[in-house]
Amino acid sequence: MAGELNSRGHPSLIPRRGLPGMRRRLAGNGPVTAAFLGGSITEGAGASEAEAMSWRALTGAYLQELYAGHPVRCINAGVGGTTSAFGAHRLQEHVLAEGRIDLLFAEFSVNDGEDRAESIRGMEGIVRQCRRLSPETELVFVYTAADKNLTGYKPFNIAVHEEVADYYGIPSIDCAAKVYTMIHTGELDWTRFAPDGYHPLDAGHALYAALVQEYLEQAITRGSVQASGEAAQHITGLPSPLDSGNYEYGGMLDYSAARYSAAFRFQKLKPEEPLMNWRFPAEHACTADPQAEFTFTVTGQCAGLVLLYGPDSGIIEYSLNGGPFAEINLFDDWCLNAYRPIPVLFPVRTEREILQVTVRNTERKDSRSTGNGLRVLKLLWN
Repeated sequence: MAGELNSRGHPSLIPRRGLPGMRRRLAGNGPVTAAFLGGSITEGAGASEAEAMSWRALTGAYLQELYAGHPVRCINAGVGGTTSAFGAHRLQEHVLAEGRIDLLFAEFSVNDGEDRAESIRGMEGIVRQCRRLSPETELVFVYTAADKNLTGYKPFNIAVHEEVADYYGIPSIDCAAKVYTMIHTGELDWTRFAPDGYHPLDAGHALYAALVQEYLEQAITRGSVQASGEAAQHITGLPSPLDSGNYEYGGMLDYSAARYSAAFRFQKLKPEEPLMNWRFPAEHACTADPQAEFTFTVTGQCAGLVLLYGPDSGIIEYSLNGGPFAEINLFDDWCLNAYRPIPVLFPVRTEREILQVTVRNTERKDSRSTGNGLRVLKLLWN
């Protein structure tokens, strides 16, 4: 298998089925669209100028050079702090709604937590949803570095994503493996590369982009035509899922799809209310009334919310299909500084069914919160 071997004993570049469609695009003259779905590192955090120096921007510049004569468009679907589960629910609105997508990079290994099933559901949901709704799109998984995945051979989050990549033949680029090797050979000082332990500075973004470029050159300009044809036949259908509760049918609904009690108002954040991790419209339903509630109905295996949590957020409760209410307190240290979107996914059901959701505010709040605010940005369903 082609690839750059590292001291962990496996390649940084794992081509699998390759990118036959992107190779074929070289022979034409039509437009090429690449999308970048991920967290803050994909969005460009750490880079001195996100739209010029991030790994995403540098990869886009390389694609512009590679597909000279083609109109090349790049979509930034990176949102700080988001997991693959939220990525699967964002995929349609933030990526596929933009029209034909030729190449999709997915980067979530840093933000996904220790819940293996949830990571599988998220990454598998992205793959299956993409292949069902946009079968011409080719995917690449990108694994960036963080303290938690520089601890030894095949760290947990990357290993879980690799299960999905291997099952569906998705190429993967293990930037964390490259960083791990360079740290242990003395070529790289991690504390200078990413001072906060997550977000690389310009040199780090350039290193990631160089590895991505190496793979793209290998897969697109030096790929085998015969191998490309064989690979194209590999995705004519979807195999049975690894997890039947994956987020293949995940999506976001506007907050207005719910039915709200009279205490809610509909507004945008005020200038003095800072917003982080969200570059999209932020109009939402808002209340501080502890008696306020809202309801919505979807059909699927799962429902959820995207809430704007911040300095005045309180504790809420939800109920599914008239069942007992469960409490949600998502207040954390980040809430002290700004509002940000926080996805809340309710438990996955074994079968698709009608889900009637009731959410109500309470008089309770975190000791650090300044109020009992409830702000609804999106509704989630799968």
